[in-house]
Amino acid sequence: MVFLAKWMWPAAVVLFALSLLARTLQWGETVAFLTSGLTIVPLAAMMGRATESIAAHAGARIGGLLSATFGNAVELIIGIIALQHGLITLVKASITGSILSNLLLVLGLSFFIGGLRHPIQRFNVRAARSNASMLTLAVGVAFVLPAVFLRSGSASPPLLLYGVSAGVSFVLYLSGLFFSLFTHRELFDSMMALSGKEEGKPLWGLWPAVVVLSATTVLVSIASEWLVTSVKYAGQDLHWSELFMGVVVVAIVGNAAEHVSAVMMAWKNRMDLTMEIAVGSSLQVAMFVAPILFLVGFAVGHPMPLSFSWPELGSMTGAAVLVAVLLMDGESNWLEGALAVGAYVVIAVGFFTL
Repeated sequence: MVFLAKWMWPAAVVLFALSLLARTLQWGETVAFLTSGLTIVPLAAMMGRATESIAAHAGARIGGLLSATFGNAVELIIGIIALQHGLITLVKASITGSILSNLLLVLGLSFFIGGLRHPIQRFNVRAARSNASMLTLAVGVAFVLPAVFLRSGSASPPLLLYGVSAGVSFVLYLSGLFFSLFTHRELFDSMMALSGKEEGKPLWGLWPAVVVLSATTVLVSIASEWLVTSVKYAGQDLHWSELFMGVVVVAIVGNAAEHVSAVMMAWKNRMDLTMEIAVGSSLQVAMFVAPILFLVGFAVGHPMPLSFSWPELGSMTGAAVLVAVLLMDGESNWLEGALAVGAYVVIAVGFFTL
């Protein structure tokens, strides 16, 4: 990923300075929102490369745990800050949007772009089916089933049901990690290649990567604070609902660096890594990030029950089913990518009209 390394630092410095000027000189909340959102993109790329470099030095198993833990750090940071400001709808919408963008937009673009160069691309079908099964279960257990029971007149306290579903999702996520990294590691060996490597070498040394990760985490926190404080006013200026901002705009901002990486890997015909980025990130959001944000909501005084609107539930369920079908044969082509991207476009327009 030498190309990414060349543009990350200068882009991050320029955009962070521009975002600071936008707030200091009061260029307007919309400009502040846009510049802070753009600032997060290269910073997120640097966080990802630093995490992968540390993981490469730590070995396959520890590296896999690090990648699984910090792979969605940007979404987690944005979510925590938004919860502190009481923007519960935005946080839940960003969870929905992260799942949808990774499954439909990222995977679809990867299939499409990669398919233009390689007519038929193949990936580890057993690992893909395992991830697709976990994703379908995660969406059903954590999001859909609680909504069905509670809206059907369940007598159980809502937070109890949401808490149990979040806890079960988290336990199943840890079980999935244990399955892929320990008991059935041989099934996932081809997916252990890290995007922070180029021809087997980490992008940075261990301690430089630790420094970069620490520095970018602080900068992402600052930029996320700017993003969150301006999102409401920017939405009013642009006539965008908080739901649309979370599902589409904030979700894409938090995942933009991973989006580029997944498409580049597909162009190079490294489909196992593309699958790890797209489907693996969706799993992290549904089974790791969402339960943590559920707990953080209580800690910051803004409880966030994992209750989603029917359009959100329907979109996530449809995306999980579509991706499960596309992964069944272990092969992809540009038409399958076009199907996934088309589904995302329809969903995005639908949320825009709400």
